Amino acid sequence: MRFSLAPTLVIAALAATGTIALAQTNGGNAPSTPGAKSASAGKEPRSPDGKRYLSQPLVTSIYTADPSAHVFNNKIYVYPSHDIDVKIADDDLGNQYAMRDYRVLSMDRIGGPVKVNGVALDVKDVPWASQQMWAPDAAYKNGTYYLYFPARDKQLDKNGLGTFRIGVATSKSPVGPFKADPKPIAGSFSMDPAVFTDANGASYMYFGGIWGGQLQRWKDGKFDANGSDTDLGKDDQPALSGKIAKLNPDMKSFAETPRDVQILDEAGKPVLGGDHERRFFEASWVFTRGGKYYYTYSTGDTHFLNYATGDNPYGPFTYRGHILKPVQGWTSHHSIVEWNKKWWLFYADTQMSNKNHLRNVKVTELKFAPDGSIPTIDPFVN
Repeated sequence: MRFSLAPTLVIAALAATGTIALAQTNGGNAPSTPGAKSASAGKEPRSPDGKRYLSQPLVTSIYTADPSAHVFNNKIYVYPSHDIDVKIADDDLGNQYAMRDYRVLSMDRIGGPVKVNGVALDVKDVPWASQQMWAPDAAYKNGTYYLYFPARDKQLDKNGLGTFRIGVATSKSPVGPFKADPKPIAGSFSMDPAVFTDANGASYMYFGGIWGGQLQRWKDGKFDANGSDTDLGKDDQPALSGKIAKLNPDMKSFAETPRDVQILDEAGKPVLGGDHERRFFEASWVFTRGGKYYYTYSTGDTHFLNYATGDNPYGPFTYRGHILKPVQGWTSHHSIVEWNKKWWLFYADTQMSNKNHLRNVKVTELKFAPDGSIPTIDPFVN
């Protein structure tokens, strides 16, 4: 992929479709991509099959995915994965997702200029990690910002790959640079950390993902280096669950052994492993609204974002429906945040590259029905 120096780029919105207008103000190197070319030429971007996109990329100078959005000091910060161009074929282990550092996006308002900040953390500065800095999250407490991230350690499995652990790094700035602790969080495993802080100040980490995220290899509480590369292959049994663990006040350690986050169907029965449109795959994200806890997640190979609701952070959570229909590209990983009295869904697709491992973060408004349900969003418009 060639890169060329690009001036500030403003991506105009389509007012009639509700698309957000966003400006990039980092003066960095812009990927030479179909999405960037069509935007710069003033043409309406279209998907390969001719559809119009609901939203446009937040930034075009780098590839970003898996956005974890937060409001700190009335400013919006997005903690994404930083995709890079590698010549690795797509596989079920996710080798093509070879990310090695993090860059924080920041904006004063949704629809305003978006800044790509400097390197927040690089894998070479994490003593225990070997490769693949996948989807991160962040939190703030008592003057310190915490960056939570998954990476492979240096203990190799049957595929010659390390075991995913979850690390933590700290900074006095929301954009870093962050300094990583020398070891991963004790008792952590798999990927996709998401930290939720409840109204009483207690913080919880949700995490886990099957297939390349290795959650299926922890089914008995210990890592099986020779276990399945996908799932348990038991379609008539309860699906694998994401995990939750309460954090200690130091925000760097678990206060308990991780528990299952169980998703139930409308009859109160666990969603089964064969129910790929409803079962958990990866990308936990939790928020509260109207006295309810919303547990949201990705279905992976069926490409939906789903939600379930419960009465406490641990669940169980009852499945309610799809938040987002499949986007262009394989993965769907998101966050949901309230800002300026509205709710916003941050997600990603492959508009700029049409390659699964080169994604771009987007945002659109999330609406609620009077009963608290979420109308399903289509990432394309007619």
